[in-house]
Amino acid sequence: MKVKRNTLLFLACLVWSAAGFNILRIGLVSYPPYRTVLNYLLSVLVFAVFQKFIFGKLVKKHTARIIAYPEERQFFLKFFDGKSFVIMAVMMTGGIVLRTGRLAPERFIAVFYTGLGASLLLAGLLFGCNFVRAVFAPDKAQNNTESKGE
Repeated sequence: MKVKRNTLLFLACLVWSAAGFNILRIGLVSYPPYRTVLNYLLSVLVFAVFQKFIFGKLVKKHTARIIAYPEERQFFLKFFDGKSFVIMAVMMTGGIVLRTGRLAPERFIAVFYTGLGASLLLAGLLFGCNFVRAVFAPDKAQNNTESKGE
């Protein structure tokens, strides 16, 4: 099943947004007993660290890789490389083990999952923005050329 390169960006948007929404939801559901300024600040810190050092870079790297594919149509799972699929599988497995095994206190789940989920969700939305840019940029460039009379 091959799809257009731009569709890979859309698939990345869907996958990362769904994962981010779910993790954020788990964090927010756990949060009510732990609402303090310190916990909010810790969630913001988790968000900022993951966005700056992991997911922000990941979005840029994968968008550049996808756009650089020489063929227009690609296998639909190529929105990630192998390493990214492994990272996602490890993160999902680790999260499930932490929660179901009760290896982490509920406060940790609330604070960490809220920051992590928000960062994951933002990564998904950034893939969505890149998809929209990729879809509409060629039309915009063509319209600019036509309006200049070239």
